[in-house]
This record gives sequence, C-alpha cells and structure tokens, in this order.
Amino acid sequence: MRRVASVFLPQLPIERLGRDTAHKPPEPARPVAPPVDDDPGECSVPRSGHWRPGGRWAQDGRAAGAQPAHRQPAPRELGRRSEAAQHPFRALRGDDGTAVNALPAHHAAPAVAPFVLAIRQGQRDVIHAANADAQALGLAPGMPVTQAKALYAELEVAPADVAADRRALDRLAIHALRHWTPVATAAPPDGLLLDVTGTAHLFGGEATFARRLRRFLHRLGLTATIAIADTPGAAHALARFSARAITIAPEGKTIDAIAPLPLAALRLDDGALIAARRFGLERIADLLPMPRGPLARRLGRAAIERLDQAIGRVAEPIERIEPFEPPVAERRLLEPIGTPEAIGQVMHDLAHDLAAALRHQGLGAREMVLRLSRVDGTDQVLTLGLARANRDAVHLARLLHLRLEKVEPGMGIEIGRLIATRAEPLGAQALGNVLYDQGIDLATLVDQLAGRVGHRALFRAAPVESDVPERAVMAVPALDEPLAWPAWKRPARLLARPEPLSSVIALLPDQPPRRFAWRGETHDVVAGDGPERIHGEWWRRDGEVWAVRDYYRVEDRDGRRFWLFRRGDGVEPATGDLSWWMHGAFG
Repeated sequence: MRRVASVFLPQLPIERLGRDTAHKPPEPARPVAPPVDDDPGECSVPRSGHWRPGGRWAQDGRAAGAQPAHRQPAPRELGRRSEAAQHPFRALRGDDGTAVNALPAHHAAPAVAPFVLAIRQGQRDVIHAANADAQALGLAPGMPVTQAKALYAELEVAPADVAADRRALDRLAIHALRHWTPVATAAPPDGLLLDVTGTAHLFGGEATFARRLRRFLHRLGLTATIAIADTPGAAHALARFSARAITIAPEGKTIDAIAPLPLAALRLDDGALIAARRFGLERIADLLPMPRGPLARRLGRAAIERLDQAIGRVAEPIERIEPFEPPVAERRLLEPIGTPEAIGQVMHDLAHDLAAALRHQGLGAREMVLRLSRVDGTDQVLTLGLARANRDAVHLARLLHLRLEKVEPGMGIEIGRLIATRAEPLGAQALGNVLYDQGIDLATLVDQLAGRVGHRALFRAAPVESDVPERAVMAVPALDEPLAWPAWKRPARLLARPEPLSSVIALLPDQPPRRFAWRGETHDVVAGDGPERIHGEWWRRDGEVWAVRDYYRVEDRDGRRFWLFRRGDGVEPATGDLSWWMHGAFG
C-alpha cells in the first residue's frame, strides 16, 4: 500500500532568517564563586587559592610563582591543578587593545525582540509570519501590520521573501530525493511531501524514520511536525491539525484518522469553508455520510475532489522534483521529412538552439540525447557523449552529423528534440597559457573519434593504489590526467590473465628460474633479477590472507625479457603451491 509522509514547517520564513526563539541557544550557567573561609582551621592552604591542598610548596601561604627561580619546587611536587587551563587564544588582543576572543564571565544570549514578516495583500500589508515572541503577544499571520503596530509599538517588521522560502523548500526536497526517498516534492508555502512506499524500512520503520527526519530538521533550526498516511491529502491534514509532533496513521485506517479533523484540513478555499460553517459542518466526519450531489452544490466540486483525494477514492500523484532541468532545444516541422539533407538541417538548427540555451545558463554539454519523433508515433533516440563540457554549436552539429546514417526516418520525422541530459558549469577561461604554449585541445578530436568507435574504445591507463599488479591499473577517460606512476619497473602491457609455466627449473627459495616452457616453447634464462615479493590484499577476501607472490624479471638467450612470478615464498606451504606463472613481457 502507498505511504506518504508530509512535513509541516510552520515557522519556515522566520526560522530561515534565524529570528525565532525556539532555537535560541540556552544561556550558559554562571560560574558560582566558592565561599571564602578566612579561618581554614588545621589546613594551612587557603581554600579560595585554587591550589591543591597538601602541597609542600603551598605551605605558609606562599605561591610557587612568587618564589625565586632557584627555590621553586619541581613539577612533580606541584601536583595537578584543579581548575581548567585558560585557552591560549583567549588572551589575544585586537588592534585597539581589546580582547577579541575573550568572553565575559556572565555573558547571556542576545534577546530576540518580537519580529514579523509582512506581505502585500491588495492595498494593505498583513503579517505573513511571526516569531514566538510576537505570537506570545497575540500577533498572528493574517493580521494587518497597522493593527499589530497599534498593539505593540516596538514591533520589528521586515518584508517577506516568498521566493527565498520556496528555494529553501526546494533544497530540502532535493536533499530528501538524494538521501531518503526517490519521490519527493515541495508543498509550498510550508511543507514537503515524501513518498516513503518501500523505503521507510531502510531507516528502521516509519516511526524511526519520522524521528530521524525531525531531528535532522531540528539541527537545521527548523520546527517540524510529520505525519505518515496512505494518501497525500490525509498526511497533509494530519501534519497540520493533529496537534502531535509525529502522527502515523495505520494502513487502511485513513478515514478514521482524519474524521475528527476540522474542514480546513482538506485544503478547501475560503468560500467553501464559509459555506460549510453556514450549514453547520465543522469536521470531516460531517461530510462523509452526506450525499455527494447536494454537497457539491453547496461547497463546490473542488471540495468533493479534495475529500476524495484525502480518503483515497481519487488518486493524487506527487510530482517528483527534478534536481536539474536539462536544457532542451525543440523543432516542430510543418511537414514530415525523410531525406538526409533535411534531417541534417534539423540537426544543425537544434545544435545552434541548444548552444544558445547552454550559453544562457553558463553550462556546457557532456551528454546529449537526440529524439526524433516519427509520424507513426515511434521515436528515434541517439545518445552522444562529449569528453569535455562544450557548447560550440559547430562542434555539436558535427557530432550529430556523424550519427546521421543511423537515423531511420520511416514514414517521416515531424518533431526533433535535442536534450543536454548531462551538463557542467562552463565559464570563461584564461588564454594566457594557450597563447604562449600553443597547446592543442584534443577534446574535439576525441569527440569525433568516439562518435565513430564509441567512448569506451578511447581511454588512458591510470594507476590505482594496489600492490597486486592486475589491480594497479584502470582505464580512465581519454582526457583525464593520470597521477604519477610508481617507480617499480613493470611491463608496458600485462596479460589479461596470468598463464601457467611448465618444466620450470629453479633453485628455491629466492633464485629466478633457469629454464621454463611457455606456450609450447622452451626458454633458457641467461639473466634474472628478483624476487620482488607482493603479499595478498587480505581485506578483499580471505584467500589472500597468506598469499605471496615472488616476481622476477628474466631474459632468455634470444634477448626476450619476461615478467613472471612464483606463488609462495618457497618456505611456508600456506603461502602458495610454488607454481610458476607468466604475467607480462617487456619490449
């Protein structure tokens, strides 16, 4: 069954500015000075002197720092200080001589005055949001600012930024999309909707997920109430009107959960709410037994639709927020086309349109998808990758023309769309090095070659932090700069898999082989170097805990040089079976 979580952020506009007292840091405890006893009795050390009683250096009321250097006691006699040492940077002085980092002993958190955000409605300003201090004075959203000023003359008023609040909601929705659920969206002006179907168990269940989500929002300084139900409408209603921080409606019990709630929980407009009060309808339970026809005439069809969405009779989809809206270029043709010249012209126009869109957003395309819609309703889809972000219209058009032969127009193409499914920021770059060094940009060449043979056929070898030779190299994109290679002497190319050797004659445990046979040919070794011992990577699998390889570089009578190894150290049987293997060749 579908499960939806609704997150209600009632104080988002205020808390986004950090002007609410709900998350004000607590006032630190004031240090209490211990009582001073001028008559310490038998103890010879003043109790207010902050030194450990009983030290020999504190006798007769003398402090260690006040004594001459030659009479000061050794550190082992000083004992342990009972108070914490002062932070070394607390005593730093600014240019004006005042302490820049020191805090007063009795500092309190700054007080937050009543503060409201105002929004323009018609010819007057009304309160859009109010912090906790303002609400304690009776100032609520919807109240005219002039009336609020009359009630509290020192009220601080600032204009509300609805667009910034919406951007904050979108950022939270994108975070939820990446960390909590694959379907999430913002529910402006003060909430989120998360489809947690099949994902809540990954966080320990719905209750645990709701608690973790609420703690996360609290760390951000946001007050939140969360509800989970079968429908978005029910979750929205419970999050705002259940009067609980976390509300979880059991599966299949949506009607029972929302029945006691007021009609405002159904997201009805003001006209429907006024009409409902005129007929004595106050709760959702009052609407459930009533016939739909008369109810629709009195409250409107929108009210019936909201009720059906809340109880699950009408589906209410959640429009998933997209973290990135790819730039798109589209051409709709007056008549279907099918000739290569016409299709090439459309590709040329789409490339220039997409380049203009990318330039407007400051982006460069890394991957493009060309979608050609045919008359019969099917699409021709071609995917193109670029080695580096680019928005040169001529280069993009050239890459599209390389795929022209793969287009099957059928009865004709009527719509062309070019989408930059992957884009990266691309700004201006300095040309000083290019002017002096006359460097050549290989990106265009790599793109053209990849357009014919594919990007997987073009790569560079880059080192990997691994002692095992077959794991120490990986393929990277052609334009990536590999890191520094190790100083170990290795063959330029290794075999795909080590191949076994036969008829090996070698002196154990550390001598290279004198003779071996490989691929049906016997090789007499005239020179050898080694061993280079490599241990297995025990953290990968248990079979490599004791594994050992001894590598040798050898040269035969014909001058051919090989890189081979023996399994085992020649002493302990657990390290290997002493078999010989060919792993590569030099030259």
